[in-house]
Amino acid sequence: MSFIEYGDTIKEGDTAVVFLGHESMFPVKVQNGGKTQTKYGVIRHSTDLIGKPYGSKVTCSKGGWVYILHPTPELWTLNLPHRTQILYSTDISLITMMLELKPGSIVCESGTGSGSLSHAIIRTIAPTGHLYTVEFHQQRAEKAIEEFREHKVDHLVTVKNQDVCKNGFGVTDVADAVFLDIPSPWEAIGHAKSALKHEGGRICSFSPCIEQVQRTCLALEEHGFTEINTSEILLRVYNVRTISLQIPDLGKAAEDNASATAFDRGSPSNQDAASPQAGTVQFKSSVPLREMVGHTGYLTFATKSLF
Repeated sequence: MSFIEYGDTIKEGDTAVVFLGHESMFPVKVQNGGKTQTKYGVIRHSTDLIGKPYGSKVTCSKGGWVYILHPTPELWTLNLPHRTQILYSTDISLITMMLELKPGSIVCESGTGSGSLSHAIIRTIAPTGHLYTVEFHQQRAEKAIEEFREHKVDHLVTVKNQDVCKNGFGVTDVADAVFLDIPSPWEAIGHAKSALKHEGGRICSFSPCIEQVQRTCLALEEHGFTEINTSEILLRVYNVRTISLQIPDLGKAAEDNASATAFDRGSPSNQDAASPQAGTVQFKSSVPLREMVGHTGYLTFATKSLF
């Protein structure tokens, strides 16, 4: 079963996510005869996992239970082994939209890193698209190839171990979109332009420092890219809570005035609503957290000019 194709049941060789809670989950490779230890006891792959539907509630040996989930790219992002700093779903969603990715798109990426964005791109461009991803570090490139093979998406991706700033992506005039996550993206803009189709295409560069953004924007202008803009995504979480407030006593004069107004309008319901009442009233209130996840990086987008 493909990592990207959503099968109904768990099969041997699958990568599945053991979900103990929103803050506690981990991936396992399902093997006949395999066992996975959790704080709730042992999960036996042969009897507890294989053949069961994804999303099943599995009882462990100590009586506790967990859910077994399909490893969507979003869940894989939260559980993958970190070889580098990774992109999370907040940035990935904007990248996917702004690069106009869809099934059948051809995408070039550098660097591959831990494969967080790679898996999201593959899911978006499947089943007829292709990802060409370049990783400078040999061991990371080899590990990415291994993961793509284990997840059965290797037919949708080509991994190259080379320096994109010197050697490019290894393809020319084929890409609908290019993504750069490297220390000096301005050195790869020429190669990105060559990889994009003659009809144009979109490019995105992720950089943590504004100085990198400035140099990249200058390089994009020099190579004739248009619609250059930079965004920063900040996720602001709100706490929603129920609070009680004392209803103010506006005095008898205000009560008489409100009653007269309601009588003039011929609406008894208005009189009831306007009259002060003893006690308190409850309503929902939301306030942002005092601390939040701050800056991750700047996303610079541009379009290859047709001229």
